[in-house]
Amino acid sequence: MLASPPLVLEPPRLRPELKNEQPQTNLTRLNPKTNTLKRSQPESHPASVSELSRRQLLGSAARGLGLAALFGALPRGWIGGIYASDAPETSELKFGIIALTDCSSIVIAHEKGLFKKYGINSTVAKGASWAAIRDALSNGDIQATHMLTGMPIAATMGLLGSPKKPMIIPWMINRNGQSITLKKELKGAVKDDPKALKPLVDEAKAKGTPMTFAMTFPPGTHAMWIRYYLGAGGINPDKDVALITIPPAQMVANMKIGKMDGFCVGEPWNARAIADGIGFTSLNTQDIWKDHPEKVCAFLAEFAEKNPRTIKAVLKALHEGSVWLDNPDNRPEQAAIVSQPTYINCPREIIIGRLLGDYDFGDGRKKQDANYMIFHKRNCNYPQPKYAMWWLTQFRRWAMVDSAPDYTGVAKQVMRPDIYEEAMKEIGYAHGGQNNEPETLFDGATFDPAKPEEYAKSFPVNNLKG
Repeated sequence: MLASPPLVLEPPRLRPELKNEQPQTNLTRLNPKTNTLKRSQPESHPASVSELSRRQLLGSAARGLGLAALFGALPRGWIGGIYASDAPETSELKFGIIALTDCSSIVIAHEKGLFKKYGINSTVAKGASWAAIRDALSNGDIQATHMLTGMPIAATMGLLGSPKKPMIIPWMINRNGQSITLKKELKGAVKDDPKALKPLVDEAKAKGTPMTFAMTFPPGTHAMWIRYYLGAGGINPDKDVALITIPPAQMVANMKIGKMDGFCVGEPWNARAIADGIGFTSLNTQDIWKDHPEKVCAFLAEFAEKNPRTIKAVLKALHEGSVWLDNPDNRPEQAAIVSQPTYINCPREIIIGRLLGDYDFGDGRKKQDANYMIFHKRNCNYPQPKYAMWWLTQFRRWAMVDSAPDYTGVAKQVMRPDIYEEAMKEIGYAHGGQNNEPETLFDGATFDPAKPEEYAKSFPVNNLKG
């Protein structure tokens, strides 16, 4: 079973400089004296709809404030919405995030008052680990969260230490922008081809000291990318190396003390490893699979069923935030906002480069990558059922399930394009629709969503059962 510590928040105070990170093996706990979550609040946005009572409005009118003046003072989107049938059922929402650059759409929607525009009073809670985020959502401590694509699938199925708790994905947060980092001692021996790792892995295994690689959570994206990378090099991640779980913000500190030979994580921690002189980027995940799915905004299925208008309000706010994020002119401001200790706690100078596709691999290679992290473009946010099916093929490949899963059934249960489409229709946004086309990854293997089991069984490196 995986460790499942409670959600932890860092207090929303600004610090003049980044603290020196210390290696951690145990996750931080809640304050035992209060057993409460600390939260960040946007500082300067107007009060939300729920903060203005009917009595206040009528009282203002009674004092001679005309309706035109009263409504003219309200933020755009409130008029006609205060008592409207499409108002969110729940106006107070706590959003979970992890300290990664791709938490940005939630953070920007919060900081820019976009959630408030759609009737949501938002609070952002930073978790210490993905297990903490999962448990906080399961327990109702948060109502929506930044999450790895595979996590709602595993939770819905009750896999890999997850208590069985159906979750849904009505929104894909981003594509691309993760990397595989190797320790500096491997410079020159390995570049972007994992096959170059194979003799080093075999030698270490023969000596009884297998190489160690880290990912952030077993069913998540980083786990799948590092597994796929190693597998493409002829390396079995469960038999030839040690594969461990480390929270994203602790990756660099743990590599610094020699705990691992490589890791897969999101930004800015790959760039931070290079800045600290302890590692280099072997391969970016967009080079494994161009425009691959990455993080999602997840909800409990039960909460979504009871609060359909609330979910749609969140998606509308995320849409506006994501459009803003994909304007390159806004990326410097994005980096400045998310770099704060409340969110990522990493210098903006380390964050901004890869946000603009400027990749320094740390081993002499440099690249201006057109396929950097996106939040809106290329139909980014549509929750494609085939992505859940791809995850299930990898669960099957690596024996995370004992037999062929119900590929179509699980994908339909977790991925909710119906909710996404309805929300976008209400704001007049024309999305790109469902895409069932095959996808070919960097090893030449093609995933056809019409033949998931055939694909799962096609890999020469696997741990298949049944």
